[in-house]
Amino acid sequence: MNTHKFRKLTVWQRSIQFVSLIYNITSRFPKEEKFGLIDQIRRAAVSICLNIAEGTGAGSDAEFIRFLRMAQRSAYEVIAALEIAINLKMANYTSINDAISEADQLSAMLSGLIKSLKADS
Repeated sequence: MNTHKFRKLTVWQRSIQFVSLIYNITSRFPKEEKFGLIDQIRRAAVSICLNIAEGTGAGSDAEFIRFLRMAQRSAYEVIAALEIAINLKMANYTSINDAISEADQLSAMLSGLIKSLKADS
């Protein structure tokens, strides 16, 4: 893998935009959730792009796939936490649902990249 190759990956670029979306949505959550659900959702969202980036520095496709799967699990974590936020009526349903849809799309993109890497191996 080339240095900073992750910057060229569409899934990484979208994951960076996703972090901004998550920060925007969670900034409207109740302040008492700052060290609870807000922190958990933000860390999971950031973990998506960081795992993609870290994985591009891996020594093999198999190792890169391992990091992509971690990124995918972080996307699922964001989805689950946002479902909790919906249940607790912490923010606008539509904005949270949009974020869930984006996390689903990121997960699908990660799956596609994993399949592509497996096919090349």
